[in-house]
Parts: sequence; structure tokens; C-alpha cells
Amino acid sequence: MSTLLPDTTRAELAREFVTFALDSGVLRFGEFTTKAGRQSPYFFNAGLFDDGGKLGRLAQFYAHAIVHSGVEFDMLFGPAYKGIVLASAVAIELARLGRSVPFAYNRKEAKDHGEGGRLVGAPLRGKVLIVDDVMSAGTAVRESIALIQEAGATPHAVAVAIDRQEKATENGRDVDHSAVQYVRQQLGLEVVTISQLDDVIRYLQDGAMPDALQHLGRVEAYRSRYGATG
Repeated sequence: MSTLLPDTTRAELAREFVTFALDSGVLRFGEFTTKAGRQSPYFFNAGLFDDGGKLGRLAQFYAHAIVHSGVEFDMLFGPAYKGIVLASAVAIELARLGRSVPFAYNRKEAKDHGEGGRLVGAPLRGKVLIVDDVMSAGTAVRESIALIQEAGATPHAVAVAIDRQEKATENGRDVDHSAVQYVRQQLGLEVVTISQLDDVIRYLQDGAMPDALQHLGRVEAYRSRYGATG
């Protein structure tokens, strides 16, 4: 089963999302150092969806992509920390659309009082959809998979805002596949993406912002050097 919308609808959704991310200051162009130590010409920081209006709109994009992907799931899971807010907001938006589903999230450290443990929210059951912002190395997803499996549930799919479509790093070395490709091909989970780096490039090609062509050259050079091929 495909986890993407039909081409025209997905493209429209992605373009709207790129515009929204730029307007919100979440997507920026310049010079940034990634976790892998690469000098990237763009940066996506979901932590800057930092007020109720932005978060509500973000949840709409996630819910729209999830519903129209056709991916099957029984509940949502948000990896600490950004995933907690995202899963909560998406659960609210799905309920507004007529599908109320349980959600849960984890703590970074186990609580030794009260209810205890690392998991908060609804019991993990059935097919679980993990909601996060981006995947850089797939580390958070692997940790989530372990927690979900330990609880007796099935990690089934992941939803992210943007697929950087660049080579992942393993043991400090670049590999041909991206984190999203790794999750799909090696971990066997479906992946729903609102947007991809290709969508950012198309936005810049349309000249929809000042200095678009200047940014485009840098982004395309980065993609040429680090783009995933596996």
C-alpha cells in the first residue's frame, strides 16, 4: 500500500506545507551544521511551531497526509520530546475529523513514583503509528519500536513532516540510503511524509521567494553531494 497521496494532491499539500514552514520561520535557508556535521544550506526546526495557531495548522497537515495515505493504525505514539506535542496535536485533529484514537508517549527517564515507568497515556495496543518531526538517523524510531514491542503492540508506521532525502550516517560514515529508506526497507514500517527535499527544490525553482535561485543552487549542490541513492 502506498503511503503517499495521489501525485497532484500530494504536491499541492507539500507546497502549502513548505510555504507554511517558511512563513513560520521553521524552514530557513543559510548555513547550518547538521547533527552529522554536514554544512547544510537549509534547516528545519519543528520546535518553532511554537504557538497554538501554528501547532493547529501543523496538525492539519499531518492528519491530512495520514488519512489520505490509507495507512492502517489503531493509536498514535509520540517519541520524547517533540513527538509528544506532535502526537497530542494530531490526535486532537483526527478527533475533529471524526476519528478519535488513543495516544501515548515516553519519558526519557523512567519515573520511580506515582504510576512509574517510561510510558504515559493510553496502553500500547494494536498497530501503532509513530509521529515525529524528521528522521536523521532513525535512532528515535528504533527506540520507539523497542518500547512498543516491549509493551506487546506492533510498530506499524511513522509519520514525519519532512524527508530530507539525504544519506544517513552509520558509525560516523555515510551510507547510500536515507533514514526514511532504512525505516521502510530494513525495519519494515510504512512512512507517511508531508513533504520532501524535492518539494523544497521545486518551491525554489518557481522563484516564490527572494533570492530563490541563489538558495536553489546551494540546495541542489548539497543534494548532489549528500542525496540518498539506495
